[in-house]
Amino acid sequence: MAPGGARRARRRVRGAPPAGAGARSAEDWWWDRLAPSGSGYHLLQSDSMLLVLPGPGPVRARARAHRRAARRAQRLPLPGARAVAAKARPRPAVAAAPAPQQGPDPGWGDRIPLEILLQIFGLLVAADGPMPFLGRAARVCRRWHEAASQPALWHTVTLSPPLAGGRSTKGGAKAEKKLLASLEWLMPSRFSQLQKLILIHWKSQLHPVLKLVSESCPRLTFLKLSDCHGVTPDTLTMLARACPQLHSLDVQHSMVESTAVVSFLEEVGPRMRKLWLTYSPQTAAILGALLGSCCPQLQVLEVSTGISRYSTPLQLPVEALQKGCPQLQVLRLLNLMWLPKPSGRAVTPGPGFPSLQELCLAGSTCSFVSDEALSRLLRGSPNLRLLDLRGCARITPAGLHDLPCQELRQLHLGLYGTSDRLTLAKEGSSLLTWKWCHTLRELDLSGQGFSEKDLEQALAAFSGTPGGSHPALCSLNLRGTRVTASTVSSVISSCPGLLYLNLESCRCLPRGLKRAYRGPEEVQWCLEQLLTCPASPS
Repeated sequence: MAPGGARRARRRVRGAPPAGAGARSAEDWWWDRLAPSGSGYHLLQSDSMLLVLPGPGPVRARARAHRRAARRAQRLPLPGARAVAAKARPRPAVAAAPAPQQGPDPGWGDRIPLEILLQIFGLLVAADGPMPFLGRAARVCRRWHEAASQPALWHTVTLSPPLAGGRSTKGGAKAEKKLLASLEWLMPSRFSQLQKLILIHWKSQLHPVLKLVSESCPRLTFLKLSDCHGVTPDTLTMLARACPQLHSLDVQHSMVESTAVVSFLEEVGPRMRKLWLTYSPQTAAILGALLGSCCPQLQVLEVSTGISRYSTPLQLPVEALQKGCPQLQVLRLLNLMWLPKPSGRAVTPGPGFPSLQELCLAGSTCSFVSDEALSRLLRGSPNLRLLDLRGCARITPAGLHDLPCQELRQLHLGLYGTSDRLTLAKEGSSLLTWKWCHTLRELDLSGQGFSEKDLEQALAAFSGTPGGSHPALCSLNLRGTRVTASTVSSVISSCPGLLYLNLESCRCLPRGLKRAYRGPEEVQWCLEQLLTCPASPS
């Protein structure tokens, strides 16, 4: 018994920790389990995660040494035990070479290559813009600060004083000065590759901001001023001279003098591509500059109505605009009362807009657009792809059928609140669908007065496409029309790519189906209901 007991005692002694060694902590045990010594892996620890990475791990050994040293400092002997500890004669230790002093572990964020960080930051900036993300990321560590400081990430910037819209004039001016002080050091170091700048709610400090832009942003191409005041001719002219690539200006909903815009257009000249305006009594002076061929390469022109409406309609000299802007591709006169300037008998027809692809004349008020005005606008425009005539109740199907465009993809003829005053056409919708059934992707006939039989003949064009191919129609708005259940069923069956169908307020359809359907599942569900429900309108 004695020998066995001695062996068991020796086994226990062999399994016990060596004399003088403290009990291992649970943290060290877990570190050894996750990355054992000699396994070829090491650990990196941050505030919220623990990474197991391949390769040697000096960081793990150094961090473990720091923790053990801290625990030894906490286990110092009490004053009463100093005499006992003094009697112990420690064995002389071999002098080790002094290790180089190591600073604190910078963490895993500092070990990510700069190229990878730039790609990650680029995805976030493309989705949400550079501010405020890049400003916060620059405070994480030196590597993140270096990545966030790259001018390549600052392509598009929106600058708006905080709470400028809901504060008093004095408070707004103070917020603008505070932001301006930050921009004085931010622009020279970050905005060297800025291309698109949007300024919102600038009232008192707009001129100093644009001066900084002219000094620090030589690659600026687009400038938008929204709800800004104090734009002078000298300011925009200075910007046009300092930014040789600037070709787009948006001054909608801002208080800008017409002389400032005219001076800017004259300075920019042939490189001007896009212009957005808000209609006012001064708009005629700006249009006069365009008619004088100061911007022959203009491609986008949009004039919309602001909060303050003007009862005087805009007279648009169509033929002169075609000569002054022959490269125009997009023309939008949104919610605007306008009428073409009388051409007279001696005026020759204009050259048209050969490159025009989009024409939008949508409005919610009384429209003076007629077939004759539309024909003058679209003369020589065979490449038109989008035609938006919502609210233009004077346009007839025969006038649309005579247009020279043959590849129309989007046609919007919806009427909203204007059909009570005018007599709407009850026939002729088939002239539109049979002409463009092979290219139409979106069709809006909401509020039109076409009869049931006429709509049936019109929508039958999408079931007999040449060559047996499926129609390209993916959006159909029949809200408030007299379309029948059989006609709708035929359209859905013939157009498998239909993704949007609006049947609200269709009096000839069964109850429960008069709503909008979005997505292929809902559209197919509508077809099933139409095939099973009785055809009793309600």
